[in-house]
Amino acid sequence: MGVPLESDSVSENRAFFALKNGELVPAPHARSPWSADMLHGRLLGGLAARALEAEHGDPEFHFTRLTVDLFRNSPLLPLTVETAQVRQGRRIRVADATVRTEQGVVARASAVLLRKGEQPAGETWRTPAWDAPAPARLGPPPPAEWTPPFDLWRLTDWAGLGPHRVWLRETYPLVEGEDVSPFVRTALAADFASPLANSGTSGLHFINADYTLTLSRLPLGKDVGMESNGHLSDEGVATAQCTLHDTSGPIGYCLVTAVANPGSLLGG
Repeated sequence: MGVPLESDSVSENRAFFALKNGELVPAPHARSPWSADMLHGRLLGGLAARALEAEHGDPEFHFTRLTVDLFRNSPLLPLTVETAQVRQGRRIRVADATVRTEQGVVARASAVLLRKGEQPAGETWRTPAWDAPAPARLGPPPPAEWTPPFDLWRLTDWAGLGPHRVWLRETYPLVEGEDVSPFVRTALAADFASPLANSGTSGLHFINADYTLTLSRLPLGKDVGMESNGHLSDEGVATAQCTLHDTSGPIGYCLVTAVANPGSLLGG
Protein backbone atom coordinates (compact mmCIF):
# COMPACT_ATOMS: atom_id res chain seq x y z
CA MET A 1 0.00 0.00 0.00
CA GLY A 2 1.05 3.62 -0.39
CA VAL A 3 3.20 5.31 -2.99
CA PRO A 4 6.64 3.73 -3.49
CA LEU A 5 9.60 6.02 -3.05
CA GLU A 6 11.49 6.97 -6.17
CA SER A 7 15.19 6.24 -6.05
CA ASP A 8 16.19 9.91 -5.85
CA SER A 9 13.64 10.89 -3.17
CA VAL A 10 14.40 8.46 -0.34
CA SER A 11 14.23 10.41 2.91
CA GLU A 12 17.17 10.22 5.31
CA ASN A 13 14.69 10.62 8.15
CA ARG A 14 13.24 7.55 9.78
CA ALA A 15 9.62 6.78 8.98
CA PHE A 16 6.91 6.87 11.64
CA PHE A 17 6.03 3.22 10.89
CA ALA A 18 7.73 0.11 9.55
CA LEU A 19 5.64 -2.57 7.85
CA LYS A 20 6.49 -5.94 9.46
CA ASN A 21 4.49 -9.16 9.02
CA GLY A 22 1.42 -7.22 7.91
CA GLU A 23 1.52 -4.84 10.89
CA LEU A 24 2.53 -1.18 11.08
CA VAL A 25 5.09 -0.90 13.87
CA PRO A 26 5.47 2.65 15.26
CA ALA A 27 8.84 4.30 15.84
CA PRO A 28 9.47 6.20 19.09
CA HIS A 29 8.95 9.60 17.43
CA ALA A 30 5.38 8.57 16.50
CA ARG A 31 4.36 9.47 20.07
CA SER A 32 1.81 12.13 20.87
CA PRO A 33 2.76 15.47 22.48
CA TRP A 34 0.02 14.77 25.03
CA SER A 35 1.78 11.66 26.41
CA ALA A 36 5.09 9.87 25.81
CA ASP A 37 3.41 6.46 25.60
CA MET A 38 0.54 7.51 23.31
CA LEU A 39 0.47 7.44 19.52
CA HIS A 40 -0.04 10.78 17.80
CA GLY A 41 -3.63 10.98 16.57
CA ARG A 42 -2.64 12.64 13.28
CA LEU A 43 -0.83 9.44 12.31
CA LEU A 44 -4.00 7.36 12.72
CA GLY A 45 -5.72 9.62 10.21
CA GLY A 46 -2.73 9.37 7.91
CA LEU A 47 -2.73 5.56 8.04
CA ALA A 48 -6.46 5.44 7.34
CA ALA A 49 -6.03 7.78 4.37
CA ARG A 50 -3.12 5.69 3.09
CA ALA A 51 -5.15 2.49 3.15
CA LEU A 52 -8.26 4.07 1.63
CA GLU A 53 -6.21 5.58 -1.19
CA ALA A 54 -4.36 2.33 -1.90
CA GLU A 55 -7.46 0.14 -1.91
CA HIS A 56 -10.20 2.45 -3.21
CA GLY A 57 -8.45 5.28 -5.03
CA ASP A 58 -9.06 5.78 -8.74
CA PRO A 59 -7.58 8.39 -11.13
CA GLU A 60 -11.12 9.19 -12.32
CA PHE A 61 -12.35 9.87 -8.78
CA HIS A 62 -11.36 12.56 -6.29
CA PHE A 63 -11.19 12.17 -2.50
CA THR A 64 -13.71 14.85 -1.57
CA ARG A 65 -14.29 14.05 2.10
CA LEU A 66 -12.40 12.21 4.81
CA THR A 67 -13.82 11.91 8.33
CA VAL A 68 -11.54 10.49 11.01
CA ASP A 69 -12.90 9.46 14.41
CA LEU A 70 -10.25 9.44 17.15
CA PHE A 71 -12.27 7.89 19.95
CA ARG A 72 -9.54 5.96 21.78
CA ASN A 73 -5.98 6.76 22.78
CA SER A 74 -3.58 4.27 21.28
CA PRO A 75 -0.34 3.19 22.93
CA LEU A 76 2.75 2.69 20.81
CA LEU A 77 1.68 -0.76 19.62
CA PRO A 78 1.66 -2.32 16.13
CA LEU A 79 -1.44 -1.44 14.11
CA THR A 80 -3.42 -2.88 11.24
CA VAL A 81 -5.81 -1.06 8.93
CA GLU A 82 -8.78 -2.70 7.24
CA THR A 83 -11.01 -1.06 4.63
CA ALA A 84 -14.42 -1.88 3.17
CA GLN A 85 -16.32 -0.49 0.22
CA VAL A 86 -19.71 0.87 1.24
CA ARG A 87 -21.01 2.18 -2.07
CA GLN A 88 -19.86 2.09 -5.67
CA GLY A 89 -21.87 4.23 -8.05
CA ARG A 90 -21.31 5.90 -11.36
CA ARG A 91 -20.39 9.24 -9.77
CA ILE A 92 -19.75 8.38 -6.12
CA ARG A 93 -17.67 5.89 -4.17
CA VAL A 94 -17.80 5.49 -0.38
CA ALA A 95 -15.37 3.46 1.72
CA ASP A 96 -14.62 2.95 5.41
CA ALA A 97 -11.39 2.18 7.26
CA THR A 98 -10.79 0.69 10.70
CA VAL A 99 -7.51 1.08 12.59
CA ARG A 100 -6.81 -1.40 15.38
CA THR A 101 -4.16 -2.71 17.74
CA GLU A 102 -4.14 -5.91 19.79
CA GLN A 103 -6.22 -3.99 22.34
CA GLY A 104 -9.02 -3.29 19.85
CA VAL A 105 -10.21 -0.59 17.47
CA VAL A 106 -8.54 2.80 18.10
CA ALA A 107 -9.85 4.85 15.16
CA ARG A 108 -12.10 4.68 12.15
CA ALA A 109 -12.50 6.75 9.01
CA SER A 110 -14.88 7.17 6.11
CA ALA A 111 -14.17 8.62 2.70
CA VAL A 112 -16.30 9.93 -0.12
CA LEU A 113 -14.87 9.98 -3.63
CA LEU A 114 -16.61 11.84 -6.46
CA ARG A 115 -16.04 11.36 -10.17
CA LYS A 116 -14.15 14.17 -11.85
CA GLY A 117 -15.94 15.94 -14.67
CA GLU A 118 -16.44 19.16 -16.57
CA GLN A 119 -16.59 22.36 -14.53
CA PRO A 120 -20.01 24.10 -14.95
CA ALA A 121 -20.24 27.34 -16.90
CA GLY A 122 -20.56 30.67 -15.15
CA GLU A 123 -19.00 31.95 -11.96
CA THR A 124 -19.52 31.06 -8.31
CA TRP A 125 -18.18 33.00 -5.34
CA ARG A 126 -14.97 31.37 -4.18
CA THR A 127 -13.09 31.45 -0.93
CA PRO A 128 -10.35 34.03 -1.59
CA ALA A 129 -6.68 33.13 -1.57
CA TRP A 130 -4.84 34.29 1.51
CA ASP A 131 -1.93 36.73 1.50
CA ALA A 132 0.43 34.58 3.59
CA PRO A 133 4.03 34.42 2.31
CA ALA A 134 5.03 30.96 1.11
CA PRO A 135 7.56 28.90 3.11
CA ALA A 136 10.13 29.46 0.35
CA ARG A 137 10.13 33.16 1.33
CA LEU A 138 10.07 32.53 5.07
CA GLY A 139 13.20 30.41 5.38
CA PRO A 140 13.62 27.58 7.93
CA PRO A 141 10.92 27.26 10.59
CA PRO A 142 11.89 29.27 13.69
CA PRO A 143 12.43 27.43 17.00
CA ALA A 144 9.42 27.22 19.31
CA GLU A 145 8.48 25.94 22.76
CA TRP A 146 7.05 22.79 21.16
CA THR A 147 8.92 21.27 18.22
CA PRO A 148 6.61 19.01 16.21
CA PRO A 149 7.74 16.06 14.05
CA PHE A 150 7.08 18.15 10.93
CA ASP A 151 8.08 21.61 9.72
CA LEU A 152 5.81 24.29 11.15
CA TRP A 153 5.74 27.99 10.28
CA ARG A 154 3.58 30.01 12.68
CA LEU A 155 2.39 33.08 10.80
CA THR A 156 0.42 34.62 13.68
CA ASP A 157 0.84 35.10 17.41
CA TRP A 158 -0.99 32.23 19.09
CA ALA A 159 -1.07 34.06 22.40
CA GLY A 160 -3.47 36.57 20.87
CA LEU A 161 -7.09 36.16 19.91
CA GLY A 162 -8.31 36.02 16.35
CA PRO A 163 -7.65 33.81 13.32
CA HIS A 164 -4.37 31.88 13.38
CA ARG A 165 -2.29 30.86 10.37
CA VAL A 166 0.38 28.22 9.76
CA TRP A 167 2.23 26.38 7.04
CA LEU A 168 2.99 22.68 7.55
CA ARG A 169 5.39 20.38 5.71
CA GLU A 170 5.97 16.69 6.41
CA THR A 171 9.59 15.82 7.14
CA TYR A 172 9.28 12.08 7.88
CA PRO A 173 7.82 9.32 5.70
CA LEU A 174 4.65 7.86 7.18
CA VAL A 175 5.61 4.26 6.32
CA GLU A 176 9.12 3.06 5.63
CA GLY A 177 9.92 2.82 1.91
CA GLU A 178 6.97 4.97 0.78
CA ASP A 179 6.47 8.56 -0.26
CA VAL A 180 3.72 10.54 1.41
CA SER A 181 1.07 11.12 -1.27
CA PRO A 182 -0.72 14.50 -1.57
CA PHE A 183 -3.91 13.02 -0.11
CA VAL A 184 -2.16 11.44 2.87
CA ARG A 185 -0.12 14.62 3.39
CA THR A 186 -3.33 16.62 3.61
CA ALA A 187 -4.95 14.10 5.96
CA LEU A 188 -1.96 14.39 8.28
CA ALA A 189 -2.04 18.19 8.18
CA ALA A 190 -5.80 18.34 8.80
CA ASP A 191 -5.41 17.09 12.36
CA PHE A 192 -3.64 20.37 13.14
CA ALA A 193 -6.92 22.23 12.67
CA SER A 194 -7.69 21.49 16.31
CA PRO A 195 -4.63 23.07 17.97
CA LEU A 196 -4.73 25.92 15.49
CA ALA A 197 -8.36 26.86 16.06
CA ASN A 198 -8.73 25.76 19.69
CA SER A 199 -5.66 27.45 21.20
CA GLY A 200 -6.32 30.40 23.49
CA THR A 201 -4.43 32.96 25.55
CA SER A 202 -3.37 30.27 28.05
CA GLY A 203 -2.38 27.66 25.46
CA LEU A 204 -4.19 24.61 24.14
CA HIS A 205 -6.59 22.90 26.53
CA PHE A 206 -8.74 20.94 24.05
CA ILE A 207 -7.94 17.55 22.53
CA ASN A 208 -9.79 16.67 19.35
CA ALA A 209 -12.18 13.74 19.06
CA ASP A 210 -12.49 13.79 15.28
CA TYR A 211 -11.93 15.83 12.16
CA THR A 212 -13.63 16.08 8.79
CA LEU A 213 -11.55 17.14 5.82
CA THR A 214 -13.24 18.29 2.59
CA LEU A 215 -11.25 18.99 -0.56
CA SER A 216 -12.01 20.50 -3.96
CA ARG A 217 -8.55 19.41 -5.11
CA LEU A 218 -5.31 17.98 -3.77
CA PRO A 219 -2.43 20.28 -2.84
CA LEU A 220 0.31 21.14 -5.29
CA GLY A 221 3.72 20.78 -3.71
CA LYS A 222 4.62 19.68 -0.21
CA ASP A 223 3.32 22.66 1.78
CA VAL A 224 -0.16 22.80 3.31
CA GLY A 225 -1.37 26.09 4.76
CA MET A 226 -4.10 26.40 7.35
CA GLU A 227 -6.10 29.37 8.61
CA SER A 228 -8.53 29.11 11.52
CA ASN A 229 -11.81 30.89 10.86
CA GLY A 230 -14.15 29.63 13.54
CA HIS A 231 -14.18 28.43 17.16
CA LEU A 232 -17.04 27.84 19.60
CA SER A 233 -16.81 26.19 23.02
CA ASP A 234 -19.11 25.80 26.00
CA GLU A 235 -18.94 23.56 29.08
CA GLY A 236 -15.69 22.00 27.92
CA VAL A 237 -16.86 21.03 24.42
CA ALA A 238 -15.51 22.78 21.31
CA THR A 239 -16.12 22.86 17.60
CA ALA A 240 -13.82 24.68 15.21
CA GLN A 241 -13.07 25.06 11.52
CA CYS A 242 -10.16 25.99 9.26
CA THR A 243 -9.52 26.70 5.59
CA LEU A 244 -6.70 24.77 3.92
CA HIS A 245 -4.40 26.29 1.30
CA ASP A 246 -1.46 25.40 -0.87
CA THR A 247 0.87 27.91 -2.49
CA SER A 248 -1.63 28.33 -5.36
CA GLY A 249 -4.74 29.03 -3.30
CA PRO A 250 -7.44 27.48 -1.10
CA ILE A 251 -8.08 23.74 -1.50
CA GLY A 252 -10.62 22.80 1.18
CA TYR A 253 -11.85 22.97 4.75
CA CYS A 254 -11.50 21.08 8.01
CA LEU A 255 -14.06 20.86 10.82
CA VAL A 256 -13.08 19.44 14.21
CA THR A 257 -14.72 18.67 17.56
CA ALA A 258 -12.75 18.63 20.78
CA VAL A 259 -13.12 18.13 24.53
CA ALA A 260 -11.40 20.06 27.33
CA ASN A 261 -8.16 18.43 28.51
CA PRO A 262 -6.25 19.43 31.66
CA GLY A 263 -2.87 19.16 29.91
CA SER A 264 -1.42 21.84 27.65
CA LEU A 265 0.20 21.07 24.32
CA LEU A 266 1.22 24.59 23.33
CA GLY A 267 2.06 27.33 25.81
CA GLY A 268 0.31 30.66 25.72
